[in-house]
Formats: sequence, C-alpha cells, structure tokens
Amino acid sequence: MIELVKKLVGLGLLASALILEPAETATPPAPARVDNPVLPASPPVPGPLATREAVELITLFAAKTTTDHSQLKPLQGPFHTGPEVTQACLKCHNQAGLQVMQSIHWTFEKISPTTGKKLGKRYAANNFCGSILSNEPRCTSCHAGYGWTDQHFDFTKQENVDCLACHDTTGTYKKVATDAGHPPYKPREMPPGSGKIVQPPDLTKIAQHVGRPGRGNCGACHFNGGGGDAVKHGDLDTSLIKPSRDLDVHMAVDGANMVCADCHTFNAHQPSGSRYAITARDRHGFDLPKDDRNRATCESCHSATPHQEARLNLHTRQIACQTCHIPAFARGGIATKMLWDWSTGGKRGADGKPLFIKDEHGHLIYSAEKGDFKYEENVRPEYQWYNGIVRQITLTDKIDDSGILVLNAVEGSAQDPNARIWPFKVMHGKQPYDPVNKTLVVNHVYGKDDTSFWENFDYAKSIKAGMEYAGYPYRGQFSFIETRMNWFITHMVAPKEKAVSCQECHSRSPDSRLAAITDLYLPGRDRNIWVDRIGWLLVAAALAAGLLHGLFRLINRFRRNAA
Repeated sequence: MIELVKKLVGLGLLASALILEPAETATPPAPARVDNPVLPASPPVPGPLATREAVELITLFAAKTTTDHSQLKPLQGPFHTGPEVTQACLKCHNQAGLQVMQSIHWTFEKISPTTGKKLGKRYAANNFCGSILSNEPRCTSCHAGYGWTDQHFDFTKQENVDCLACHDTTGTYKKVATDAGHPPYKPREMPPGSGKIVQPPDLTKIAQHVGRPGRGNCGACHFNGGGGDAVKHGDLDTSLIKPSRDLDVHMAVDGANMVCADCHTFNAHQPSGSRYAITARDRHGFDLPKDDRNRATCESCHSATPHQEARLNLHTRQIACQTCHIPAFARGGIATKMLWDWSTGGKRGADGKPLFIKDEHGHLIYSAEKGDFKYEENVRPEYQWYNGIVRQITLTDKIDDSGILVLNAVEGSAQDPNARIWPFKVMHGKQPYDPVNKTLVVNHVYGKDDTSFWENFDYAKSIKAGMEYAGYPYRGQFSFIETRMNWFITHMVAPKEKAVSCQECHSRSPDSRLAAITDLYLPGRDRNIWVDRIGWLLVAAALAAGLLHGLFRLINRFRRNAA
C-alpha cells in the first residue's frame, strides 16, 4: 500500500509539472514539410521535488507503446533485406524517413552552431581511423542506412534508411563491419577463416518487436567508435549496457536506469547534444516547466545550483558538473585507446606476414594495418577551460606543422564569463599529412585493391589513391605529424559519495588535478604574499579580539565580586 501511495505521489508531481505551461509541452501537429521539424521530446525528467518513484514511472510510461507491431499487416513479412523492412515501416511512419535524412546520423554532416564551419565525419579530421572517404564500406557500417559504398550513394532514397539499428528491441540485429550498413542476409563465416558461421538475423521478428531505443542500440555504434570497444571516447563502452551504480548512477539498473535518449532527446529524429559544440554553461537550467527539448546538460535536470551547501554551488560558476562527478573514465573494466601512431604501420614478421602483437591483457598494441597503440584503464581526465567553442580542423584546412597539431582546440579562460573547467580524454596520435600543401591527407586503408594500405602496406600508394578519390590537391609527398584530440568526458558519472574530493584540487601537490589550470587563484594551492599577509592579519585580529573579550569579562567579574 505504501509503495502504491509513493507511486501516486510521484505521478502527481509529474502531472503538476506537465500542466504548468501546457502551451509549451503540448504535442504540435505533424508537419506537412520537414524543413525544420519539431516534435515533442521524450518524457520530461522531474525536478528536485520529484521522488525516485516518479522517475520510475516516467521510465515505465516511456517504455510502453500503444501499438503491438506484431499485429500490423505490413510487418508480417517475410523480409529478406533491411530496405524491405524500411519500406514496410514507411507505410505508417510516412514522415520518419524524411526526418532521419536530415539528421547527422544520415548525412554525416553538421554545421557548427558556434563557428559556422561544415563538419561531420565527411569533413572533420581525427587521429583514429582518418577519413571515411575511399573507405566507405567499412566506415559506413555505423551509418543509419544501407548501401553507402562510395561517393555515388543516393541520399534521397528513403528505403535506404535503417530503422532497425535504433529500434530493434530483441538485441539480435547486427550490421556487418564491412558491408556498408547491411546485416548478413545468409549464413556467413565471420571473420573469414575463423570457422565461425554467423546466422542472419530474423528481420521479420525484429520488425515486429521494434520500440524505443535502448543503451545497446546507441552503443552498437557509439561504444565501438574508432574501430572497437572503448577505443574512441573513453567514457563510452559496452560496460554501460548494464552498468553498476558505481560506474554510472544514471544508467545503472539500481540507479536511474536511464537510456541515452533520456538526455540526448530526439525531436523529429534530430538528436540533441554534439561534440562539435557541447553546451559549456546551460543558462536555461531546469527543463520543467519550460522545456527547451534539449536535456544533454546536467543543469536540465539538476539545475545550476544542485547542492545543499552554498559553497559547493559557487563552484558551478567555473567548474562543469562532470569535473567533480567523473573522477576517472574507462572505469568499467574495458581499457580505452590513448595513443595511435600510424607512422609505424606496415611492419612484417620474420615469416614475411603482417605483424600483430598483443599485450598480456589481450590488447592489440601493434598492428601492421594501423601502427602502435597504447591502452589505459581508470584514467584521470585532463582539465581545460571551455566556453562552448571548438576549433575543429578539417581535411582541407591549412595547418601549422611546426609543432603538435591540436585537431579540435577548445576555447576559454578564467576571464571568460561563458567558460568553465571541463574534463577531457586527450588522444595522442601521429598521422600522415602533406608537408607541401600543409594539409592532412585521406588514407585509403580499406578495400580489396592494390592501392589499399591494408592490402599492400604502402603509404605512398594508399595516400595517393585516397587523395585522388577525394579530389584534394596532393604533390605526392607525405610525412607524419604528432596530433592531439580532445574528447569531452560526460558519461560514467560516479555516485556523489565518490565525487572528486576537495584536496585533490585544493593542494600544492604537483599531482593536483588542476595543476594545469594556472590563470586563477586556487585556495590551498596558490600563494600570494598580500593575500597571505591579509589572511594572517585577520587571524591575528580574531585572536586579539578573542583575548580582549576574555580580558574584559575577567575585569568585569572582579569588579562585581569586589562590589
């Protein structure tokens, strides 16, 4: 009975929040066009007065559906290919394909809202796999579509949209790593020569059991970015599919049990949150009662002053929530890649075969196809000021090769009112570039042809082929440049009792977390002769005042006794 009352109270709080401004949260009509579609976000997360039961109710209602897809005639199948399933989906969801086709998951393009620069996987440089150009069948295995094998892919065909990658709830839908987004359609040995036969997924069953995306749906791509589990982000890996509360309080089953889309809200299939322009300081704050349809910030649910102690709330002016509440990344037992050196690729063993070396943990630390690697677990982030502006290098930008090249420098300082101190994984790399034109290069690594690096291990051939394919100028000379890439750390939020302690920052130890942040005065770490003098004067004044007060009381007592 008590549990029922708790749930009813939670539901009442949620309902009260939802009706405060009905005009803001009412569901808009379906648009005739989808030039700038706006649909309601996922169910709102309650404010600080709501109970845990209210959170559970929201999750329960969000997971339910009003349609039993197994009963729908268009989904009776049989389906032999992914596009056949999509054509069936579009018979009812006739705007969904058009909406997906405007998202970054489809175009691999994004205009930075802060710099106006065209970015996305097709243009932005990285120090992991390089470029999707000339490598499409491999790189587009994580495209939200089917068949992007080369530059002639038709981005206007709705049946090429992959609905099942995001909406499969069976956990059986898997894309082939080298088939341009398609799952296997017949029994297949994978990897070749392994003797392991992979059966094709039951597309009809999957189509009849679609639903809201879960952590596994998003993670199929985002946990495996850069070519493997935990390789790229550091705070995203398969340990987050069923994490403990110690690993992530939001996604843990015994925590909030949230899914990715609870924060990265989708509006007409357009995801919120972007590594090209992460919100440095959310001045909007709580999403309720006024919803800005973007919950990819801590403040959306917790506000800008979430602590009971005023002193801790003062920290949020200059410190991002993640800085204190994510003490380390790669904490789930899966190491993340911290270094990738392409310059050493192409080595062969004594037997003349391409060389591959693993460490004692089974991590590939050398690959003839990719060079040298370094992995780490439980990594303490590096900290930098960030004001919302990321200066992302593209493949055609002129670069300064006189030193280490930062591929996505973040802006900010202690004097910047928009900046706060954020945590980052800083990826170290060494990658090919054009020393004549001063640009990075497209390296053709994948393909069953003589110019592919993974076939011939000849950089001269693979880079020439990649640059010709992309249509970029190239003089035939290449070298290697050391690079750095900043990856925002926003997941793997620890329980509050395991947040970063005060002394880890407010310390004169050279190992202080904020040792690299030198443009502000940090109590407990920094010394200023006048601040020290004034401080000691105040201490002396306080002691003197106490002594004088005690002396006066003694004198008055003697006088009273004498009278």
